[in-house]
Amino acid sequence: MWVFGYGSLVWRPGIVWDARVPVRVEGWKRRFWQGSTDHRGVPGAPGRVVTMLEAPGEEVVGVAWRVPREAVPEVLERLDHREKGGYERLVLEVEPLGDVEGVPSGFGRALSWVATPENPEWLGPAPMGEMAAQIARSRGPSGPNDEYLLRLDDALRALGQEDGHVAALVEALRAHRAG
Repeated sequence: MWVFGYGSLVWRPGIVWDARVPVRVEGWKRRFWQGSTDHRGVPGAPGRVVTMLEAPGEEVVGVAWRVPREAVPEVLERLDHREKGGYERLVLEVEPLGDVEGVPSGFGRALSWVATPENPEWLGPAPMGEMAAQIARSRGPSGPNDEYLLRLDDALRALGQEDGHVAALVEALRAHRAG
């Protein structure tokens, strides 16, 4: 089984895996529009985390993790719990970034978790400055919300990629901190 990560799974998989491949998913965009009251925020003061929305002509870069057969039940249980705040399982077509030598067999489809606007944690779009202020003040059991944003941006850049939405939000966060 392959798992596609496009948020914290890019930099903190927290699962058993035996292969890692940087990939892209076409026809989607990444947005900080999902609320988090169980990881990067708390009830009444949610943090903001990413989800993906269908967007023809766009793409999301992330990482595909291959899960060994014997670990699949444990990994599914762990990720279903981790992504319980409004996320649903979805199988996506993934393709390696560039020419990746030694891509293991069975590659091409990966399981992911995507939050939809119908879920109770959905925050939706907001001006960058408002989202940055919310991220700057939010903290939950998994740590500060700004750590999530900054580590995602760093991980994407380490893959040689820049996500325009993530980068703009990082700049808005820096501007917010500068006062």
